[in-house]
Amino acid sequence: MPDLQIRPTVATDLPRLMGMDHSTSSDSVWQLELRRDGGQITAAFREVRLPRKTSLSYPHNPFALADDWVRKSMMYTALMGPDPVGYVSMLERGTASSVWVTDLVVDAPRRHQGVAGALLAAAQDWAQERSHRRLILEMQSKNVPAIRLAQKFGFEFCGYNDHYYLTQDVALFFAKALK
Repeated sequence: MPDLQIRPTVATDLPRLMGMDHSTSSDSVWQLELRRDGGQITAAFREVRLPRKTSLSYPHNPFALADDWVRKSMMYTALMGPDPVGYVSMLERGTASSVWVTDLVVDAPRRHQGVAGALLAAAQDWAQERSHRRLILEMQSKNVPAIRLAQKFGFEFCGYNDHYYLTQDVALFFAKALK
């Protein structure tokens, strides 16, 4: 297997990145349960195993990547040899000195080979170099592989937003404090 290289994304990468398989599959979901008792609202998530594996569409339009690219604070592309195999895009947001990872994609044939971890490390290094205090990942509650990846790399659940995506899916947020 060729060496993995992470470098800033360039315009010529975009057609290949848009053409990647952005979908994933999962045999579980994080199910949201809201309870209202008087003036108190309690939200709880629990992982629920599905009766069969389900395919999960990407919540953003990959064909809008070229338009969105100019609005991102930074994007990195992962290459194996000359071929792009994944990317991460980040957005600096708010006064809390946080960087949001809005996209983390690895092409299906290259998953489970350390590409996502290398892209997350590059994102973290970039955020730290810019003196940010937190790195935040967003993902669909149905994307249990991404949830497990976040937990594996030390990210902790920090919130959610119901009907966040155009698909009306729940977004989960995981954060990691930076030194």
